[in-house]
Amino acid sequence: MDIVVRAAIAFWFIYFLTRIVGRRELSAVGPFDLIMLIVLGDLVQQGVTQSDYSVTGLVLAAGTIAILQVGVSYANFRFKWLRPVLEGEPIVLVDDGRVLERNLARERLTLAELEEQARLSQIGSLDDVRWAVLEAGGQISFIPKQ
Repeated sequence: MDIVVRAAIAFWFIYFLTRIVGRRELSAVGPFDLIMLIVLGDLVQQGVTQSDYSVTGLVLAAGTIAILQVGVSYANFRFKWLRPVLEGEPIVLVDDGRVLERNLARERLTLAELEEQARLSQIGSLDDVRWAVLEAGGQISFIPKQ
């Protein structure tokens, strides 16, 4: 039972941590970020299982995290009012060619990063963008002017 409680605490801590880190950072994982994720995984594993290397400990910890993930996913699907808390909401970064600096700052994005994403989407200038939206998953969607 102790492993189940520790796994649940670890799950909610990691969930909270990913919400704090921000969606943009999580969508662009570089080499350092990948190494940090591996280290974080090892640290969490040590905290959840401590010295228990049994198959039972593995099943309890992994099963707890899987059940919590399914529960969060179901709550996100079933209860619309929980979605902004669990998943976040899209944020408009460009409105009719005008960059919304406040929203960029809120998501810790630079204008250069936004322009880079526009170029990767085959958009030469932000003046040609009707809307740019930072989606809940961290990707930036561009809707060009017609």
